[in-house]
Amino acid sequence: MRSGELAAAAGVNVETLRYYERRGLLPEPPRTLGGFREYDEDAVALLRVVKAAQRLGFTLDEVAELLDAGRRRHPTPDLQARARAKLEEVESRIADLGLIRDGLRQVIEARCDSLTNCTCQACPVPFVELSKLRPDAHDAQAIPRPNRANHAASGLQ
Repeated sequence: MRSGELAAAAGVNVETLRYYERRGLLPEPPRTLGGFREYDEDAVALLRVVKAAQRLGFTLDEVAELLDAGRRRHPTPDLQARARAKLEEVESRIADLGLIRDGLRQVIEARCDSLTNCTCQACPVPFVELSKLRPDAHDAQAIPRPNRANHAASGLQ
């Protein structure tokens, strides 16, 4: 099958095929006499594996390493170890997103109306304190510590 057919079958675009070839994820296929790339069904399966691994949170670099280990046909605990590490990373991100969600709910419930001059009674986020930063203050040392009452009330730590 040609590039467009492979791309459609795997749910990617043709540029993705070229990129995966350059990265070594997808082997460069043989060409027809007319110079067209000619892929087989294995290429469809490989692309689906790559996309499935990406949906699981693996980066293309991680996918490439795992594919390389699999191509050597040596059993390795690497996938299990990486899957466990990826699961820990995902769970950590979910926890972080939960904190963000809770903070946003507090801002909504408190009816905060400004990042710098909030007029709500009990602003859960120290926007006013953050607004006092010097425009050129880039290092963490320059950030003032939020008022503990506001900080504790926000649920953010």
